Amino acid sequence: MSTTPNTTAKSSRVIDDELQKVFNQFDANKDGKISVSELRDVLKAMGSSYSEDELKRVLEDIDTDKDGLIDLSEFSTLCRSASDEVTAALEMRDAFDLYDQDKNGLISKKELHLVLNRLGMNSSVDDCARMIKSVDSDGDGNVNFEEFQKMMSASLMNSDKGSKP
Repeated sequence: MSTTPNTTAKSSRVIDDELQKVFNQFDANKDGKISVSELRDVLKAMGSSYSEDELKRVLEDIDTDKDGLIDLSEFSTLCRSASDEVTAALEMRDAFDLYDQDKNGLISKKELHLVLNRLGMNSSVDDCARMIKSVDSDGDGNVNFEEFQKMMSASLMNSDKGSKP
């Protein structure tokens, strides 16, 4: 019986190889560590400008072994957490798009009503209008993406509080 390569392990190696390449771009002197000045130089080349204090704060957050430098493991952790944030943002956008039926960037009371009822959550248009009013910070009678994010974040925080003893 033949075995096929584990695709998860293979994709993990590809990601690790890509992380190594990016890390090497930052590590100008090739000592296996990224210093504050190397970090500044690469960010500057990419068009970003940060003060020395800002860079030191970033380094302190990333530098778990507190040697004043970023090694590949710390860099990998940083990149993976940034990737998780991007994934969460994309999932939030997908959830918003589910409700934004006409794709105009707003969720109306009719769209909310339609989707909630499709999901088996029986509610009237008036109920939906009340729900929207509670998060409608600009008063336009709709929920835009920013308002949706605030609503979902508040909802997640409230559900976390309820699960703690």
